[in-house]
Amino acid sequence: MKQNDVLIKPFVTEKAMNAIGGTPTQDFKDGNKIEFLVHRDADKALIKIVFEERFEVKVDKVWTRIQKDGKHAIIKLSEGYSAEDVGMRVGVF
Repeated sequence: MKQNDVLIKPFVTEKAMNAIGGTPTQDFKDGNKIEFLVHRDADKALIKIVFEERFEVKVDKVWTRIQKDGKHAIIKLSEGYSAEDVGMRVGVF
C-alpha cells in the first residue's frame, strides 16, 4: 500500500469539529484530535507514520473503528501541536 492511499479524507461532523477545538464531548474528552477516513488495511502504526510525515506533527495516539462508510481513525496530536492547524491545511475550516 502506498503512503498516499492511507489517509483518504478528513471526516467532518459536529462531534469531530468539537474534538478539534477542544470542546469536551462524551467521546472526545480533551480535544486536539482530528478524524480521518483511512484505508481499511491500514493499521494504527502506519496511520501514525503517514500522518506525522504528511503534516509535520507528532501524534500521541491513534484510535480506529470500522463503520459502514469505512474505517475511521481518530488521531490525537501531541502537546505543542494543534489539530486546528492541521484542519486549516486540509480545508476543514
